[in-house]
Amino acid sequence: MSSTAILRTDTRVWKRFGRWQVRFVLVLLSCGIANAQSPAQTSNLPDRISIESSSGSNASITLQDPQQDVSQAAAKPGIVTGTVLDRGGSVVAGAVVHLTSEGNSFSQQAISGYNGEFSFANVPPGPFKLSVTAEGFDKQEFSKVLASGQTLLVPPMVISIATVRTQVKVTGDPVEVATEQVKEQMQQRVLRFIPNFYVTYRQEAAPLTTKLKFQLAWKSSTDPVTILGTAFLAGLQQAGDQFGEFGQGFQGYGKRFGAGYADVVASTFLSGAIFPSLLKQDPRYFYKGTGSIRSRLGYAISNSVMCKGDNGRWQVNYSNIAGAFGGAALSTTFYPKTNAGMHTLSNGFVRLGESSLAGVLQEFVLKKLTKMKRHTRDESGSVGVGATPSDSMGSAKKP
Repeated sequence: MSSTAILRTDTRVWKRFGRWQVRFVLVLLSCGIANAQSPAQTSNLPDRISIESSSGSNASITLQDPQQDVSQAAAKPGIVTGTVLDRGGSVVAGAVVHLTSEGNSFSQQAISGYNGEFSFANVPPGPFKLSVTAEGFDKQEFSKVLASGQTLLVPPMVISIATVRTQVKVTGDPVEVATEQVKEQMQQRVLRFIPNFYVTYRQEAAPLTTKLKFQLAWKSSTDPVTILGTAFLAGLQQAGDQFGEFGQGFQGYGKRFGAGYADVVASTFLSGAIFPSLLKQDPRYFYKGTGSIRSRLGYAISNSVMCKGDNGRWQVNYSNIAGAFGGAALSTTFYPKTNAGMHTLSNGFVRLGESSLAGVLQEFVLKKLTKMKRHTRDESGSVGVGATPSDSMGSAKKP
């Protein structure tokens, strides 16, 4: 082959080789441009891609919403701090400060330091309430809304000294108190002359001792007005020729007076001293004075069958019931009667009715007419001049 032909062949080969080189260079350039553009393209993706690899060969890809990241970043916990002071502006150390979020989903407690300061960390944003308590002080509260990530300095929590209410009740020996009260009762007179000893205007009157019960019965039986009243009643019986077996004249009048006074003494001691001492019951009427007329009326009528015991509790008035029928039975020995049993039964019920009537008069009438002449002394030892029963009357309770 000639040299010219060989040269032509080599030229064609180099031309083909040059074309492949150009193509290879273009491919390399295109790959480099693609690699250079890929970070910018992935940064424009709406979601962030994170790859988590485990100990194994598998990997998991998680897509996270950027809006969720923003909301989580916005709900950052905050700090609440403040100071506890008293009314004088001095710091209060050792106060208990309690923080509670809305709905009680978050709660913390702190103690104020020596400088009165307190602080709460990691408090979730939203409404919260502070309450401060300290020994000897009233409770103080404060409410506020904490923003996300906020460090809130609350106004000084000023607490006031607690109001102390002390009730002092001066009492003495129960026997001495009861003795003073009975002395007071022995001065009670209706229209200033009719004895009204068996009523107390102190609802919490001290219980009577056996000695005082007999003293009260003796005072009532031997009072001049009681004796004069019995004598007047005997005169009426004489004028009406009642109990004709006694006859007329001074002798008949003396029998009527003796029988009447013996009946009064026996009934008074049986109902007011003997049975109350044995059964530990109080023979007095406890003035009520409050409530509706209906309730007071029922209370007064029940006086014949209900009473206070020496223990202060309401109970069946066995003393008055036994005294009424016991006195009626004794009266058969004073008055001439052919049917003692019927007389005892009927006279006993009459006396119970009289006791109820006396209670009604005590509740609605006699209190306004009862006056006292001497000074009165209450349980605390204070003395009043010219007092009436209403001056020292206690609160009434329903049995």
